[in-house]
Amino acid sequence: MEGEIGAGSKISEPELARACGVSRGPLREAIGRLEACGLVSRKPNVGARVVSLSAEELIDIYHVREALEGMAARLAAERTDEAEIAEMRDLLARHREQVSGDGGHAYFQKEGDLDFHFRIVQASGNARLIDLLCNDLYHLVRMYRYQFGMASKRGPMALDEHGQIVEAIADGDAESAELLMRRHIRASRRNVERMIEARGGHGPAADATETKQSA
Repeated sequence: MEGEIGAGSKISEPELARACGVSRGPLREAIGRLEACGLVSRKPNVGARVVSLSAEELIDIYHVREALEGMAARLAAERTDEAEIAEMRDLLARHREQVSGDGGHAYFQKEGDLDFHFRIVQASGNARLIDLLCNDLYHLVRMYRYQFGMASKRGPMALDEHGQIVEAIADGDAESAELLMRRHIRASRRNVERMIEARGGHGPAADATETKQSA
């Protein structure tokens, strides 16, 4: 996820088994799970490699997220209780501290602002949406962030947008919650497109293990 094994690199099962202190059986099971998430590709007689990600694939994911997370925000507004709203507000308060402590720009923690999106999707109560977004797409987005290595100054704006989404959910305004979420992810996508264009359309950075990016 964080680039210790670079994009396109072959995974050596013996070396990885020794480094992790596990046998080959559990290791192969773990690699199979990574393959199912789209993080690893595996071919017979060739072995497993970390996927190489393209700018086009990243933009495709943002289009999917816009539709699905908009739906998740709508559902969350229809069913979220006061306790969940309080947890969302507490989460945003922690995020504000993080953004302020990082010069007011970056919005990237261990999982980035995805833990906010994760919380909204969980609040939707829709098991299929949760599986698609939290157990599939978010893993790819995290890997893209590290591999592309694009710093963004959208942090404060993204945080404000998150706050507006939470308040729409708190008001039970499903239509506004969906609209605001879709608009938020669309703005993030356009920001990423601008950064990709500024880099001449290039894909992942060679070394992005210390990347900070806002979404």
